[in-house]
Amino acid sequence: MRIAVIGTGYVGLVVGTGLAENGHQVICVDRDEAIIASLQAGEMPIHEPGLEELVVRNVEEERLTFSTDLAAAVADALLVFVCVATPTREDGEVDETEVFAVAEGVAKAIPGYRIIVNKSTCAIGGTERIRDHIRSVTSHDFDVVSNPEFLKEGAAVDDFMRPDRIVVGCDDVRVTEIMKELYAPFLRTGKPFLQMSIRSAEMTKYATNAMLAARISLMNEMANLCAAYGADIALVRDAVAADSRIGHAYLFPGLGLGGSCLPKDVEAAAFMGREQGVPCPLLEATIQTSEQHLNRFIRGILAYFDDDLTDKRIAIWGVTFKPRTDDIRGAPSLRIIDALLNAGAEVHAFDPAGSLKLQQYYNDKVAVAPKAYAALEDADGLVICTEWREFHRPDYERMASLMRNKVIFDGRNLYTPKTMAELGFRYFSVGRPAV
Repeated sequence: MRIAVIGTGYVGLVVGTGLAENGHQVICVDRDEAIIASLQAGEMPIHEPGLEELVVRNVEEERLTFSTDLAAAVADALLVFVCVATPTREDGEVDETEVFAVAEGVAKAIPGYRIIVNKSTCAIGGTERIRDHIRSVTSHDFDVVSNPEFLKEGAAVDDFMRPDRIVVGCDDVRVTEIMKELYAPFLRTGKPFLQMSIRSAEMTKYATNAMLAARISLMNEMANLCAAYGADIALVRDAVAADSRIGHAYLFPGLGLGGSCLPKDVEAAAFMGREQGVPCPLLEATIQTSEQHLNRFIRGILAYFDDDLTDKRIAIWGVTFKPRTDDIRGAPSLRIIDALLNAGAEVHAFDPAGSLKLQQYYNDKVAVAPKAYAALEDADGLVICTEWREFHRPDYERMASLMRNKVIFDGRNLYTPKTMAELGFRYFSVGRPAV
């Protein structure tokens, strides 16, 4: 099939490349000329394991191309995937501005029948609003379906190529069969293709992210209780995760919700509940718990230094919201760094993939170290914000020799408190007794 993918962010680039890998002719479109130029030059605008290799291979095989010309791409494609950002406003309402700008462009460009596949996370009813808007602009026949994405940054390629399920919101049998044919190679292991109404498909995205976010917030709340009563959340987590009804996923205590999906989708779902007069206290509490948990961690750091970090140098290990990505959007590290800077600290940070974006975000307000240990030189404390693998088993003696004061605030529970005490570190983690 000939396919156009509008948007080359985490979703669009992975979707377009994954479809090309399965033999389709795909053109990825973005209005940002710099991004398209970098992709045409073989340079990745995002860090996603395994993606660069697939992009290079499919470009060489002439199955994948990149362009800023939306009209030309739409004119040559049967399927048009909409994969642009839908951020939330301050009150939690979904901002669909970019989606409707794309819809406008698609409507003006289609020369005949097309299937528009919405993968952008709109408010419930958004796919229908896209349909109505396109219908108001063009007289050509078309169909619009909802096909939410469930990609995890850092594992997006594997999630797309080997999905847990494919969800398609569509009321037309013919279009459903085309979508089944499109995704058949990805479901050969028996994972389900779930056809449902458009609004049910849209709600599935919100329900999934709300469930994951609730698990995170609940575990962080239990971590605070553990700390208050002298229990160890790491031991409690192992016992809870062993329950077959619960499992291990999304039960790690940490710094609260982060990234560009879970927080915004929970906030959007809560907003939609308020708009319809449907109370959603658990969604509201999930957001509040995340905020309170991160604030509690920040207060602990500031309190250790009596709320004055003037002339103090603080090292940060990890700035991305999770490992295996360079994405700092919604990262708890930014809130922590802001609090440290406001308290007068000199911040030196290192991240294996996100350092460049951190530099662009803070300019000269934060010193970005070239290596992990370089960030520790003369540090009065270390804050661990992201659980990159290279931070799991560091050279403790080297750390101690570089740091001016051996104190660690571990937001990811990477180390054993007893071991850190034996090595002479003051060690504060999440939901475990401080040493």
